Amino acid sequence: MIAVFEELLQGNKEYCQSFNLGSLDAKAKKGLGLVTCIDTRIEPLAMLGIAPGDAKILRNAGGRVTQDVERSLVLATTFLGVKYIVVMHHIQCALANNSDEKVRSDLDESQLAATKDWEFLTMPDPMEALRQDVARLRAFDGLRGSIDIEGWLYDVRSGQINRVIPFDQDAN
Repeated sequence: MIAVFEELLQGNKEYCQSFNLGSLDAKAKKGLGLVTCIDTRIEPLAMLGIAPGDAKILRNAGGRVTQDVERSLVLATTFLGVKYIVVMHHIQCALANNSDEKVRSDLDESQLAATKDWEFLTMPDPMEALRQDVARLRAFDGLRGSIDIEGWLYDVRSGQINRVIPFDQDAN
């Protein structure tokens, strides 16, 4: 296991030799905030044709809108130039068509004890979960100014993004 850490630190040394992002502005050049999943098949910059510095990318299991996502977006819309937000879920998500009870059934005793008060934000109905997440952000009064918010669905098999809830469509 320690070899993995050493390999990563060696990779960082190599990365530093050609590092050129230090002069980027902290603001999102394209004004984009993206909320998406931690799934390794999602490469936000490449899949959207954008570069480092163009967007603020928030990732968590399922790409769900949580209080911490709201906190980060308050800061991003106030200080970091975010004017557009996309909540992007994906097909074949481990939380899709799943339940908190099923997730709990796969945890050991110490994990159950440590997470007893948690909601895992599973998505028994993935499209409904996307609608709820977009509606939650659109109803959230903490975002500064006029923010366009959309809901997208990413196909991890083809790389295609589908615009499911455009900014001018009600999420409910």
